[in-house]
Amino acid sequence: MAAGNESAGGMRPNLSRPEQWVEEHGNYLYSFALARVRNVTRAEDLVQETFVAALKANFAGASSERSWLTGILKNKIVDLFRKAGRERPFTDMEIPGDDSGDAFDADGHWAANHGPTEWPNPAENLEREDFWAAFNECAGKLPKNVAQVFILREVDDVDSREICEMLNISPNNLWVMLHRARMGLRRCLETNWFGRGDGGGK
Repeated sequence: MAAGNESAGGMRPNLSRPEQWVEEHGNYLYSFALARVRNVTRAEDLVQETFVAALKANFAGASSERSWLTGILKNKIVDLFRKAGRERPFTDMEIPGDDSGDAFDADGHWAANHGPTEWPNPAENLEREDFWAAFNECAGKLPKNVAQVFILREVDDVDSREICEMLNISPNNLWVMLHRARMGLRRCLETNWFGRGDGGGK
C-alpha cells in the first residue's frame, strides 16, 4: 500500500513507527534542541516532550517523519522561550572582546579592511554535516541568549516581531544581539571552517 492511502477498512495506515523514533531520530532531535537551549537536561526533556506529543498526534505523511518531529520540537522550544521571556528579562548583550564598533564607518558601511571575507560555495557548505558541527561549535562560544536569538531568526526563520514579543525585548536589542552574533560567528567560522587547511569550506 502506498504511504498516504487509506486501507480497505478505513483505518489510517501505519505511516509512523513510534517504537523506532528514539533510534532513528533521537540523536538528531537532541542535537537540534541542545544547539538552541544550551542545557543538556532541558534538551533531553524537550525531546521526550516531543515524542509524547507526537504519540498523541496523527502523522499524515505530508512531510518526512523527521521533519514532522522536528516541527513539534520547534514549537516546544518556542513555547519554552516565550515562557522564559515572561519570567525574566532576556538581556545578554555583551560579547567579551567585541570590537565591532571599528568595523563600520559613520554611514554604517564596512570600514576599510573590516568587510567579511567572501566564503566559497556557501550553498554546498550548508549541505555538509561537518559544516553544521563547526557552526554549532562556534554558536556555543556566543553568550547563550545571543546564540538563541540568532538561531531563532536566521536558522529557524522566526519573524523578528515574533521574537521580540516572545522574548520581551525591543527591536533595537534584537538588532544589536543579531549583529554581535553575526560578527562572532563570522570570525569563528573564518578561522575554524573557511580558513582550515584540510579542505573545510573548499
